[in-house]
Amino acid sequence: MRVLAIDTALAACSAAVLDTAYGGILAGESAAMLRGHAEALMPLIARVMQASGLAFADLNRIVVTTGPGSFTGLRVGIAAARGLALATAIPVVGVSTLSAYAAPYLGVDDETQVVAAIDARHAQVYLQVFGPGGATLLAPRLAPLSEAAAAAAAAPARIVGSAAQAVADGLPDTAPAPVAVDARAAPDIDWVARIGAVAPEATAPPKPQYLRAPDAQPQHAASLPRR
Repeated sequence: MRVLAIDTALAACSAAVLDTAYGGILAGESAAMLRGHAEALMPLIARVMQASGLAFADLNRIVVTTGPGSFTGLRVGIAAARGLALATAIPVVGVSTLSAYAAPYLGVDDETQVVAAIDARHAQVYLQVFGPGGATLLAPRLAPLSEAAAAAAAAPARIVGSAAQAVADGLPDTAPAPVAVDARAAPDIDWVARIGAVAPEATAPPKPQYLRAPDAQPQHAASLPRR
């Protein structure tokens, strides 16, 4: 399986090419950024494809992160993946950002709980909790920071995601110490590729997972009447 993975969901613009027969990542690049993904993504993909030594015709699948994350970032990545898939007739699948954060830890030890938390601002997080075998103990949701801390306090846990340190700081004194705290700003693009390579196409559509309504809403009261 040869996969091109794309991630623009959070504070990075990333792409990687994975060849499972070869045994690993052929090429990858990740640039930290809060905005400007739309301008940076296609040149970055071109560089990664060139470094991989593959043409688009050599790929079997395109993978893209579907959120939760930035509204603008998600739209950039998903639109690019869908456009490339349409132009090349290659299938595209989506990967949850929360799953991508948790995957490196579940890959090493799938018995210890993983609390994945992404900063959603206003003392809220996008939250998912993974248990033994990678099973979902708490489904993806928008939650108060206090709920994430309570989940992390229930058992020794790895806390990952852009809000990981805030969750760890919110643990009560009586809670078990976290096994690990990984507050990286974006998931590892290599793991986005690895998850996407094995995800069933039928259950992993490239559709955005926002988990909350956009901050900007239409001003219906101020709209002009139609003539």
